[in-house]
Amino acid sequence: MATATAPAVERGLEAGAPKRGVLSKIVDRLGGGVVQVLMVLIGIFWLVPTLGLLVASLRSVSVNNAEGWWTVFTKPAQLTLSNYANLLSSGFTASFWNTIAITVPTTVLVIGIAAMAAYAFAWMEFPGRDLLFLVVVGLLIVPVQIALIPIAALYGSIPGMFGSIPSVVLFHVAFGLPFAIFLLRNFFVGIPASLLEAARMDGAPEWKIFVSVVFPLGKPAIASLGIFQFLWVWNDLLIALVFADTESQPMTKALQSQTRQFGNNIDILSSGAFLSLIIPLILFFAFQRYFVQGMMAGSVK
Repeated sequence: MATATAPAVERGLEAGAPKRGVLSKIVDRLGGGVVQVLMVLIGIFWLVPTLGLLVASLRSVSVNNAEGWWTVFTKPAQLTLSNYANLLSSGFTASFWNTIAITVPTTVLVIGIAAMAAYAFAWMEFPGRDLLFLVVVGLLIVPVQIALIPIAALYGSIPGMFGSIPSVVLFHVAFGLPFAIFLLRNFFVGIPASLLEAARMDGAPEWKIFVSVVFPLGKPAIASLGIFQFLWVWNDLLIALVFADTESQPMTKALQSQTRQFGNNIDILSSGAFLSLIIPLILFFAFQRYFVQGMMAGSVK
């Protein structure tokens, strides 16, 4: 009896199994090694523009205008650091420090405020909590362009505000908080309630629970948020064009001001663009192990 029904069970399992696509069959036949080599080749091809930018930043203007960047492999003597020396001795250095002064405080403020608000939405009971959270979620779809004119008028009414670094920082903080609160709240909800109840039974106040329990457990989501926020502000051009003046302009605005004479300033543009690329890469690789964990925050309950 069991022997007779076994083939039927196997046929039933095969009939219920999902059909495999052509690509999956090809992958199985080729093997994982070939797929990995293919992915490496795609990654190298994707990095070709970055390599060209690096080479252009290490060559003189005359050489860049006369030859393609790939000729450096046969003429390595073309490489020089004079472009970076000239860049750092110019006013671009001030733009670099302005970018630091804008990006770092913005990232810290967004993480700090959003973490406290997310803890309140996740684990504290107060009137209108759910409605207020819906408002925060609704702010995610509000485009930045809507607020440019009203905020510019508001800054203009405050002496010394328009065109300053604090004006840029406050704008980025305001528009970075909705996503930050949404992301951290979804992660904090997944923390076991027993940990918080045990801390409350020990007499710990809410701020102590947040600092000692919730914040350390939320490091993956916080690190992921920090990467996103840092990159958004570091690479921003629109807000800098509207609210930053010449003295407070970040690197993106400084580079944009050089694009009108691209043929003559390619040495400044290439070296400045590559310099602006280095810091985000260092930050990403330093915290990349938290990146996937942060993106999966709240997806599994």
